[in-house]
Amino acid sequence: MTVYNTPYELVKRAIDSVLVQDHKHFELILVDDGSDIVLSKQLLTYCEQYALKITYLRHNNCGQSASINKAVKLSSGAFIAVIDSDDEYKPTHLSACLKEMRGADLISSYTETVVNTEDDHFVLDKDDYQKTIHVDDCILFATLFGKKEVFEKLAFKNMYAADAEFYASAATEFRVKKVDLKTYIYYRNFESSVSAKLKKAQLSLS
Repeated sequence: MTVYNTPYELVKRAIDSVLVQDHKHFELILVDDGSDIVLSKQLLTYCEQYALKITYLRHNNCGQSASINKAVKLSSGAFIAVIDSDDEYKPTHLSACLKEMRGADLISSYTETVVNTEDDHFVLDKDDYQKTIHVDDCILFATLFGKKEVFEKLAFKNMYAADAEFYASAATEFRVKKVDLKTYIYYRNFESSVSAKLKKAQLSLS
């Protein structure tokens, strides 16, 4: 999980959703990507309560992709999962993803998407910023789950749709598939999200 100035109550919700997983053999690496010091102190204090499960790391702001790449290097598990700091796992997310790994090295999944309006289901098309695409037709960072070797070999790039680029690159070397789990709760009802701000800025130019 990477965090950059996400409201504390949302990050706590995300952390808690990992802690209550029915699959208990996990480590959570939380990378604080240079958040405000007040939030950083709150996160450190909360993570210290679960020191056996959570590793907290803070560094200067370098972006989500670089932060995830760093977390991968620190990880010790055979599989890697990602969660955005303002989203949630359902309690069966990790166990459900593990079951889908039969015959695959990397998976992405659909989400239970929370929106305020129908328009919230749409994000900028990575191939044409003047168009939008439904989130169900995208590869989403936080639904990626796969063998550590995939994440070690293919680092995330600092770019829009880095998740889609990563998945496409993986498909040339590994077995990939998109599965219909919907055990990931994706909150698209925040105007302050990075994707929402980018969408608003780009479409206002058209």
